[in-house]
Amino acid sequence: MWLGELITDRGIGNGMSILMFISIAATFPSALWAIKTQGSLAGGWIEFGTVIVVGLVVIGLVVFVEQAQRRIPVQYAKRMIGRRSYGGTSTYIPLKVNQAGIIPVIFASSLLYIPALVAQFAGGSSGWKTWIEKNLALPDAPMHIVLYFFLIIFFAFFYVAISFNPEEVADNMKKYGGFIPGIRAGRPTAEYLSYVLNRITWPGSLYLGLIALVPTMALAGFGANQNFPFGGTSILIIVGVGLETVKQIESQLQQRNYEGFLR
Repeated sequence: MWLGELITDRGIGNGMSILMFISIAATFPSALWAIKTQGSLAGGWIEFGTVIVVGLVVIGLVVFVEQAQRRIPVQYAKRMIGRRSYGGTSTYIPLKVNQAGIIPVIFASSLLYIPALVAQFAGGSSGWKTWIEKNLALPDAPMHIVLYFFLIIFFAFFYVAISFNPEEVADNMKKYGGFIPGIRAGRPTAEYLSYVLNRITWPGSLYLGLIALVPTMALAGFGANQNFPFGGTSILIIVGVGLETVKQIESQLQQRNYEGFLR
């Protein structure tokens, strides 16, 4: 934590996030080489190459979805205050496809760990304990996969509902003379924002569920362990921290009148 705070104060980006980024990225070579040594086709090179290709596709998909957003246009009416006119500008409300980030995956995995933890502390052997160990404790069990997927979808909608309040946004827009073209201010604006948010949360939650299940599919297909690098929370953290750090570097370059390295 001390080193992370130093990086935050004297470096670029969030120090703790960068340390997590390095910690996860350091496991990539060993995890990939383990897949190669455990492979059986052409000395494991076919499995190794397949995982590399799949990993690049997954990274591209994560970058695309993390950057994707629906821009709601907002127009502000002109107001005369004395002899000056204010407003009359056009802007937009950016609604990200993955508005919840990595939170639903963490919530779902934590909630699914509770039954296994209870069964672990329970002494002896019983029917319910055996059922939990067979269906919920194993990550490749069908019951665990289905529950994990639907819990991610549920927590994605839950987190978006508590983090973004359409009524509050609509009231603030109405207060400052803003409106969405074609939508009346007030309650119709809030209903429209809720409708758009629900529509874009569906693909975002399905995307999170599929990315979180990549390690499980790798476990079944390539014999990899749960530390499979190209999936789950690890790839979301890697891409999220990488994109945020690149934005921080770009903003620092623009503040110092440099052209920047992103075209």
